[in-house]
Amino acid sequence: MVKLAFGSIGDSCSLGSFKAYLAEFISTLLFVFAGVGSAIAYNKLTSDASLDPAGLVAVALAHAFALFVGVSMAANISGGHLNPAVTFGLAIGGYITILTGIFYWIAQLLGSIVACFLLKYVTSGKSIPTHGVAAGMNAFEGVVMEIIITFALVYTVYATAADPKKGSLGTIAPIAIGFIVGANILAAGPFSGGSMNPARSFGPAVASGNFSQNWIYWVGPLIGGGLAGLIYGDIFIGCYTPLPVSEDYA
Repeated sequence: MVKLAFGSIGDSCSLGSFKAYLAEFISTLLFVFAGVGSAIAYNKLTSDASLDPAGLVAVALAHAFALFVGVSMAANISGGHLNPAVTFGLAIGGYITILTGIFYWIAQLLGSIVACFLLKYVTSGKSIPTHGVAAGMNAFEGVVMEIIITFALVYTVYATAADPKKGSLGTIAPIAIGFIVGANILAAGPFSGGSMNPARSFGPAVASGNFSQNWIYWVGPLIGGGLAGLIYGDIFIGCYTPLPVSEDYA
């Protein structure tokens, strides 16, 4: 059962909420800077626009490490979402209100956009790589791939951070979340790009001016994140947990 709650202006515009939005902005900026920057750096070092297996591993590790650090930095302030799909999945389970979630989205998208323009500046105008499905795949296959891997990510968030019965798992949540993202990039990178994160895809699209397949990285992750919130929240948690519970990742 969906547990969406709209929320109030007072709660979403409090000083604590603005601190949470700033934390999401900074953490998403640093995550995207490291993730996109790793792809730019690899292309520069190899003079090759396509990633070979070593490059895929390097980019996956960069995203895993950066997300682990980003979640850890923001966890006690905003919950450390860094991802509109995570925010949406937690909203489905009643862990964050719609209104606060919208402000989270704005902060995350702005952080990604700023990160990509900073990368463009500090690399002397290097092209910003965007997500797109591989040759031979169609858009629907890309959406399904993104649904599956984002489901895995948000399910991991619930299991290690949002479940009230998580116990000591909460202390390793950022590690588990970073690991699942790295593993999913290794699995899906050569096919859909392995985004799992609309903000991670939107920033590069804005900086490069290429929105041709960007919708895939909204539809797929939001469906996957929403399904994870619905399934884990209803089957394994089974009760509404009100906002805010900032120390519990949400």
